[in-house]
Amino acid sequence: MKALRCNQWGPSSSLVIEDLPDLVPGPGEVVVDVRAAGVNFPDLLTVQGKYQVRPELPFTPGNEFAGSVRAVGAGVTAFAPGQHVIGFTRTGAFAEQAIAAGEALMPMPPEMDFDTAAAITLTYGTSHHAVVDRAALQPGETMLVLGAAGGVGLAAIEIGKALGARVIAAASTDEKLALCRKHGADDVINYDKQDLREAIKAATGGRGPDVIYDPVGGPYSEPALRSIAWRGRHLVVGFAAGDIPRLPWNLMLLKGASVIGVFWGDFVRREPAANLAAMRQMLDWMAQGKLNPLVSKKYALADTAQALDDMAARKVMGKVVINP
Repeated sequence: MKALRCNQWGPSSSLVIEDLPDLVPGPGEVVVDVRAAGVNFPDLLTVQGKYQVRPELPFTPGNEFAGSVRAVGAGVTAFAPGQHVIGFTRTGAFAEQAIAAGEALMPMPPEMDFDTAAAITLTYGTSHHAVVDRAALQPGETMLVLGAAGGVGLAAIEIGKALGARVIAAASTDEKLALCRKHGADDVINYDKQDLREAIKAATGGRGPDVIYDPVGGPYSEPALRSIAWRGRHLVVGFAAGDIPRLPWNLMLLKGASVIGVFWGDFVRREPAANLAAMRQMLDWMAQGKLNPLVSKKYALADTAQALDDMAARKVMGKVVINP
């Protein structure tokens, strides 16, 4: 099989395609012929050696995929060869075959295509864990989403609306904000053109958002936190802007606010049953039309480095996938 390999930490251009032996499942494992694999910002950080979890070199990047079961290991009874599945793995998705534990797979809804199925695990899983589990967003509350046109941002908007909240989307271009409105945002802020604090104040009547969904970090976190409502919850999802903020603790004291960490990958590892319950709820929401994942572009396996570079350059809206 062909697989994209990271043999050394570095830029996306250092990735190479290699021919590897076909995968063989061990006990409790399933091998899947990958039809599509989702691309996420952590993939970029992982190949650079900058992510909080560093795989042992060499490795195949990519952690969410959809495809057809190729083979099952001893003890696997929930899946059979030929079955269409959605899967998650720490590494290995950017290849013609991927291997995962049986409990990391879900049957793919028959009406769903492979590209969409490959685009929901990490983004929607992260946003559900953040918004529903960690922030406990309530109907009628207001949520501000930073970096709102990206994969996790659009997912957060849709999940917020499914919960009955008011959602304000913040992004860097008017084109991105138009997309956010299409996915349900009630109000929008262009933080490349507007003063973020003043815009939040205007959008919330001076009250501030109850929840801030922050996958961006950098220069946006502090002005957003300074604008938060009393008893607000600021979700630390990631640092797409590159810099990890150093926030003054007195801001939390003055607002009775909480800064809450969101690490979906470890949530999956530590609480797999809770994660599967969340995914089932979201699949129900998708069937009801409340969630509408956007796959904006597809790449061949040989073009994976370009997909990662496009993500680094903030050219990606929604999700992009690799078709091995």
